[in-house]
Amino acid sequence: MTATVPGNGTIYDDLIKPDRVHGSLYTEPRIFADELARIWYRTWVYVGHESEIPQPGDYVRKNIGPQDLVMTRDRDGQVHLLLNRCAHRANLVCEDQRGNSNSFRCPYHGWTYRNSGELLGYPYNMGYGGKGKLDLAMGRVPRMESYRGFVFGSFAEDGPSLVEHLGPAAGEIDRLCRLSPEGEVELSAGWLKHRTRANWKLLAENETDGYHPQFVHGSIFSVTGSPIGALYSDQSTAVTRNLGNGHSENDLRPEFRKFGEPMRWFGTTESRVPEYVAKMREAHGPAAEDILIEGAPHVMIFPNLFIAEIQVFVIQPLSAGECVQHATAVQLKGAPELNRRMVSQSIGSVGPAGMLLADDTEMYERNQRGAEQLRPEWLDIRRGLAREQVDERGLKIGTATDETGMRGFWAHYKKLMEDGK
Repeated sequence: MTATVPGNGTIYDDLIKPDRVHGSLYTEPRIFADELARIWYRTWVYVGHESEIPQPGDYVRKNIGPQDLVMTRDRDGQVHLLLNRCAHRANLVCEDQRGNSNSFRCPYHGWTYRNSGELLGYPYNMGYGGKGKLDLAMGRVPRMESYRGFVFGSFAEDGPSLVEHLGPAAGEIDRLCRLSPEGEVELSAGWLKHRTRANWKLLAENETDGYHPQFVHGSIFSVTGSPIGALYSDQSTAVTRNLGNGHSENDLRPEFRKFGEPMRWFGTTESRVPEYVAKMREAHGPAAEDILIEGAPHVMIFPNLFIAEIQVFVIQPLSAGECVQHATAVQLKGAPELNRRMVSQSIGSVGPAGMLLADDTEMYERNQRGAEQLRPEWLDIRRGLAREQVDERGLKIGTATDETGMRGFWAHYKKLMEDGK
């Protein structure tokens, strides 16, 4: 089979099957352009966290795909998602990555804007007939909603609400927040940026792929004596779940419930974090025991937010063969004892000399080079297809090593790409 691409009459039904996907989906620039129009500029995309701009006047540079955004908090506390572009001649208005200012000034011709996007003024205004004659402003993302502090944006003027988009995945964000004695997450530890020569979908697929850890990370598990590898095996009671709308999770709770040991999910014991455990029991009462045993979620929220227990990753596509993975340590409000450990562990796993992300990135880039080869044309995603089940919520589940989440990702991707025609 020789597949065509968008512009030459491709139907995505020809490229995406229940048990396989065509290699051109990872390599073809015209498909990437299609994705920007039909996914990144149409659905809900994670942008940033409210804790990154805690004070009025705070701002931080963010992205939706290649679009350069400024997330701001105005003097009334309202959060805005502005496109980083002057309404005059399209110059970048904001150059710094973060800061605090009530206004932005374009360096090209001196036009100034409020941090909520409205035009404040323009030099030599008589050239426009005087002050207040221009009805121009910085562009803004048409829709913005926040869930538990997680800010999402959509370039679509209308469509499903954020809660509708998240569906059952919202419960996984709730799980993360309830690990805080105060019920809030903060992403305040700073971000690392890892540029990867691979298609963004390879990263999204991998995030809940329980088939690879024993092999890709096997050397780390053996050196450190980590029990993580056993969570992803044929003997594991953990499940992979399709949460709908392209979201998926590795639900490790069945394994942790077997042992019933608080903080085992974090690789430690309650005696090593006594202040945190005491605060949790005071804040949550009897419910604290289940929270401390079950731990944090491992969930991929379509198309770009990955919550990996103690870290948050954000995928930013740049081209068909390149993307950036932004990573930070989770910080739980009111839990300084645990937060220090989270930062330390994150440095060891996803830092510049980190062990886990280096392994994964090598695999992403090898996958990309392999997908560029002419034969075979298809990538297989059938693992566990014949043994999928439906859980009590009506969601498809597979074993810890099945590709149930991957198939859910591609089913939603196909729907979005076909609906855009």
